[in-house]
Amino acid sequence: MTRVRKKDDSAEVRKVTWVGLGWNAALSVAKFVVGVFGNSQALVADAVHSASDFVTDVAVIVGSHFWNSPPDAEHPYGHRRFETVITIGIGLAVAAVGVGIGYNAILALLSGEASHPEMSVAIMALASILVKEILFRYTRNAGRKIRSQALEANAWHHRSDSFSSIPVLVAVVFAILLPQLWFADSVGALVVAFFILHSAIEIAAPGLRQLVDRGANPEVLLKLKDLALSHPKVISLHGLRSRYVGSDLHVDVHIVVDDQMTLKDAHDVAEEVEQLLIDSNENVVDALVHIDPYNANRAAQGEIKTIEK
Repeated sequence: MTRVRKKDDSAEVRKVTWVGLGWNAALSVAKFVVGVFGNSQALVADAVHSASDFVTDVAVIVGSHFWNSPPDAEHPYGHRRFETVITIGIGLAVAAVGVGIGYNAILALLSGEASHPEMSVAIMALASILVKEILFRYTRNAGRKIRSQALEANAWHHRSDSFSSIPVLVAVVFAILLPQLWFADSVGALVVAFFILHSAIEIAAPGLRQLVDRGANPEVLLKLKDLALSHPKVISLHGLRSRYVGSDLHVDVHIVVDDQMTLKDAHDVAEEVEQLLIDSNENVVDALVHIDPYNANRAAQGEIKTIEK
């Protein structure tokens, strides 16, 4: 028997993401303009990173219309895998940006190209750090509240943009104070590229693990096991399994009950255990509980392998 908890967090996802999208658009334009007129390759690279944030914001907004769609004939388990795919896509997009920025920075260093950024570049980099850190905290808190994998991934994209502006600020300050360090700005752009690539790995890794049906961690499984065993009519359990579909956790378990129990009573116990698992605050949305009758002789002979209370 399966009981599914319905939820639709798409409106909240879109609201939070629209806020980030607006700021990312403004920052990317501002950093690009200041970087071009302020002679800073590092800030222009940072502007491209902010533009990639804008693209991933659009991906989350569009994707949220799909992953909360109800199950249908072709997708009987729902559409939450769309969230996983979009999360991986965000990671790949961030990685592509990092590779491109790093490549251009290396070319500039090899060619001996010098740049002499102006003070406006430092001010813009500092403003970007502050704005992106605020966006990171706002988006991450919302993602944790509604347990949205895509929102949390997007939050870390904001954080990577905030971190990437730090070496820009440092490089620009050095280039202004020490003009003989002609390579400082390009080195700053190269450091930005490494930050972006690290962020890409952090974003894509959870989604990739889910594509291979990764289950819940041991702490969550222990909590679910204890919840099932807390039911007074559950003697023991075995076969506890889980897997993530997007941000949702699907669980199935075999519980052992008295073999003298009526079919209706056993059915009621299964429903009550299902509800315990769904109410666990671990984002369990699908619980499948199988009933096994307890037989003292078979248990004594080791034919029934269970987790006892």
